[in-house]
Amino acid sequence: MVQGHQSWIFESRPVIIASSAVGGPFEAQGALADDFDILHDDIWLGQPSFEKAEKKLLEQACEKAIAKAGKKKEDVQFFLSGDLMNQIISSSFAARTLGIPFLGLFGACSSAMEGLALAALLVNSGAGEYVLAATSSHNGSVEKQFRYPTEYGAQKPPTAQWTVTGAGAALVAKHGDGPKIMSATIGRVVDMGLSDPFNMGAAMAPAAVDTIQAHFRDLQVDTSYYDLIATGDLGRVGHQIAADLLEKHGISMQSDTFTDCGILIYKEEQPVMAGGSGCGCSAVVTYGHILNRMRKGELKKILVVATGALLSPLSYQQKESIPCIAHAVAIEA
Repeated sequence: MVQGHQSWIFESRPVIIASSAVGGPFEAQGALADDFDILHDDIWLGQPSFEKAEKKLLEQACEKAIAKAGKKKEDVQFFLSGDLMNQIISSSFAARTLGIPFLGLFGACSSAMEGLALAALLVNSGAGEYVLAATSSHNGSVEKQFRYPTEYGAQKPPTAQWTVTGAGAALVAKHGDGPKIMSATIGRVVDMGLSDPFNMGAAMAPAAVDTIQAHFRDLQVDTSYYDLIATGDLGRVGHQIAADLLEKHGISMQSDTFTDCGILIYKEEQPVMAGGSGCGCSAVVTYGHILNRMRKGELKKILVVATGALLSPLSYQQKESIPCIAHAVAIEA
């Protein structure tokens, strides 16, 4: 199963038998609104706090994916999830509601593909027959924890990104109909010394490049193998930096196949600075829009490289730089 230094080949080709995407009102105005299963017109979701609203988003995404597969919660052996809240409370509290054996993850915004890679590993090894991978983020809860509460009205620079209010889930099984998970490349922590929480794209771009290079090296493929290569949430600034770095390393990315979930999710006229971000960003774009394109036959082979900034409010207050990571999962129709 180990291929090269840091990649896994899944011999049984685990199947994504169902996936779901749930979003908020701002996402309902975005470019990919038609690819969401549920869209809310209230950012509070009828809850007394943003944190409880995020938990509800995640619960709905999980329940929707299970229902779309024609399964029940009792059929799922394991639930893998992570988020950006302290002690991943969105995931653990959602696990309390679901009642499925739970493995909590933290890879910041890379958690979506970290969870999907581990779900495929469990299914491929026979450790589980049905494994649910999910993650979430909420603009109100994340901004309050990592930057400034929206009520504060702080002005943000053009390099900043807009945290997606959304949750995505995928149900992985050994057999069934749907896109197959072929391989995964587990990223290394890369830290280039950047410390600005309003420029996450620049901080995460080198980690995305490192993982893409490792994937191509371990799997002995190049850019021509995939119909689409999507990074997680580098936004316009980080995406351009990643493309430039790859070019310097002799890897030329085509603009029609190399994209970023944080660029895709919103319309040009929406005030999102450099683009979308958050654990829910790559999750809703992949489990909604991209997999829908695969099911329609528009895409055959894709590589999703979810990126994460592994800082915390405490590390920022101690003037630490931002360690970053990226995990890649290859999916084929």
